[in-house]
Amino acid sequence: MKIAVILARSGSKRIPKKNIKSFKGKPMIYWPIAAAKKSKFFDRIIVSTDSKKIANIAKNNGAEVPFIRVKKLSDHYTASIEVLLDCIHKINS
Repeated sequence: MKIAVILARSGSKRIPKKNIKSFKGKPMIYWPIAAAKKSKFFDRIIVSTDSKKIANIAKNNGAEVPFIRVKKLSDHYTASIEVLLDCIHKINS
């Protein structure tokens, strides 16, 4: 099974709330979801986020959000690999 994992935390320091900001009439989180869907390569598209608002937007645009990411994996210093490993662990449990 081929799974796309899109990381979308709410606390961007450079562009606050960037994943829900509008770009060309759509929230930013829409674009990676749309690209993954358009590729037809992935069986599942999962968004890992710490925000219920981002989760709802992602779900409304065709992604899965099977869990809300824990706070300790949502800060500015957390490595992407840590978040990916957590996601893999959770979806395989």
